[in-house]
Amino acid sequence: MRLETCIRKGLRLKSHRVREVHEDAGRLVAEIEGIEGRALTCGQCSRRTGRVHSRRPVREWRDLSVRDQPLVLRYAPARVHCAACGPRVEHLPWAHKWQRITKALADAIARLSRQLTWKETAAHYGVDWKTVVAVVKRAVAWGLRHRPWKPLHVIGIDEVSRAKGQRYLTLVYDLRRRQLVWIGENRDAATMTQFFHWLGPRRGRSIQVVCCDMWAIYLAAVPEHLPRAQVLFDRFHVVQHLNRAVDEVRRETWRKLSGLTKVAFKRTRWLWLKNPWALTRPEKRRLSVLCGQTNQPIVRAYYLKEAFQRFWDYCSEGWARPYLKQWLWWASHSRLAPFVRFARMIRAHLDGILAWTRLHVSNGALEGMNNKVKVVSHRAFGFRTIDHYIAAIWHGCGGLPLEPVT
Repeated sequence: MRLETCIRKGLRLKSHRVREVHEDAGRLVAEIEGIEGRALTCGQCSRRTGRVHSRRPVREWRDLSVRDQPLVLRYAPARVHCAACGPRVEHLPWAHKWQRITKALADAIARLSRQLTWKETAAHYGVDWKTVVAVVKRAVAWGLRHRPWKPLHVIGIDEVSRAKGQRYLTLVYDLRRRQLVWIGENRDAATMTQFFHWLGPRRGRSIQVVCCDMWAIYLAAVPEHLPRAQVLFDRFHVVQHLNRAVDEVRRETWRKLSGLTKVAFKRTRWLWLKNPWALTRPEKRRLSVLCGQTNQPIVRAYYLKEAFQRFWDYCSEGWARPYLKQWLWWASHSRLAPFVRFARMIRAHLDGILAWTRLHVSNGALEGMNNKVKVVSHRAFGFRTIDHYIAAIWHGCGGLPLEPVT
């Protein structure tokens, strides 16, 4: 098979042909021309027409390399006379509008940029990184329009830091299907309003559970826009607050110790924070010695922490409510200021925490998505604009379909 024929079949040309392929400055250049008598397609409305108005100057499109030689397509596009649109540049089957790379190369760039940084992808294919940005943004826009949509029933809302200075992105995740649903800039009331406006009342009616942390913006926005949905406070964030209280007690205890007792207390932070089943045998022995010989506030804090963790095993709210209220009384009378504050926070959000016993839903999948989002940022050493960052998140973590090469 001749190289001209191979390129023509690869590009699926019907109204064009490859006249010749020659080498020019280390590149393979495929000269393309129109086939006389074949109808062309309007670039605006896709109607077929055989009337050619004029010709544009010769342009070049970069294609996938042939072995180690770059392949360039060279063609002078026709301006066709469309009955509906008037004079318009013809539709080119091998490239998207305004692009200077072929669809095949754009597809290869889009696939590789999910694994590598944009700069590394640009270096691999020998294009400018701005070309990669344009390809990724086009792929994301197409994927968002054509992604399969199913009703949302259980969603998780969380934020991820995008830069220093308390600047965040808000992520909304389908916890049942483990899919990214929406990304918004910032984490304020306007961001939540923007999300619910995008969601719409019809799609919002199917949402039954909203899992989030205790951020006041979420607590105000969700009941306003989703009055039928149950707000469930994420187990991960509740335990995070609990561990923070234990660590504050540990630091206060450390500051008051002296002598041999302080030496024995060194490097024990994770002993108090770990789950009992995650401790190694030496750690279990050391923790047992500390709890048996040390009459310190940290021991009370540890027992309170382990007692609270039993709450997550309850499957009935009727049994969980009295147990949790009893624990809150213990914490409030423990004379440990961090636990008194923690108990006050739990009382203020009791219904959203007790909903765990019926639903057993957490933001664990969303926290995993947050880690992937951070990897996207760290791998690229940051992004110049927020639009680039959001496009990279959608492209790398959104599971969006890619436009088929036709």
